[in-house]
Amino acid sequence: MPIVIVLVVALLLWLVTSVRVVQQYERGVVFRLGRVRSAVREPGLALLLPVVDRMRKVNVQVVTMPVPAQEGITKDNVTVRVDAVLYFRVVEPVRATVDVQNYSFAMLQVAQTSLRSVIGKSELDDLLTGREQLHRGLELMLESPAVGWGVHIDRVEIKDVALPDSMKRSMARQAEADRERRARIITADGEFQAAAKLAEAADRMAETPGAMQLRLLQTVVEVAAEKNSTLVLPFPIELLRFFEAAADGAKARPETRPE
Repeated sequence: MPIVIVLVVALLLWLVTSVRVVQQYERGVVFRLGRVRSAVREPGLALLLPVVDRMRKVNVQVVTMPVPAQEGITKDNVTVRVDAVLYFRVVEPVRATVDVQNYSFAMLQVAQTSLRSVIGKSELDDLLTGREQLHRGLELMLESPAVGWGVHIDRVEIKDVALPDSMKRSMARQAEADRERRARIITADGEFQAAAKLAEAADRMAETPGAMQLRLLQTVVEVAAEKNSTLVLPFPIELLRFFEAAADGAKARPETRPE
């Protein structure tokens, strides 16, 4: 009976020291006498040799890492502060455990250095409008060291670009001037189209003399519809020309004095 108790206690101690549970989002890297085993323990129960084996669990979930704002000078000599966010995950737990001391810290340092490099190689317009190309460039710069560490870069994005106040005022003035230029162009184009239509209408009225009289009558009707004290009397232009011709003829005749 005592032997059975000793065996049961020994079995319990063996289970406590040799059985580990690996979660679904983890992978287990086993070290046997200090040397890493190539086989990675999958989720579930993992049996280890007591005293001989040690296991380190590696999280394989996607890590969202904010990259602190980096200040730099763009290619067109503008001082900006740019921050980004990095998404990555471990795909080779053995490399992430053995080849690098702290892969999260290493990825953060590489991301900051790459972000400053991108700022120096880009112009301000690219940082504000052409971010997709910059995202791809950042991803390529981070991919090279990440592969050696067993890390896969899912994506990297620039979150915000902070500009100096003087640059913001300059951009506001530029945008205001551009809006004013477009407004003047639209106004001039409208006047040009209106002048073309008026010229076309004048040509048609000249072909039909009665059209001018009808237009005058329509104008009188429109004015009379309003409640005002204005009286409009249409006066034919031909009559004015007749009076003008008569006045010129009177000036041309010599004056006769009474005898």
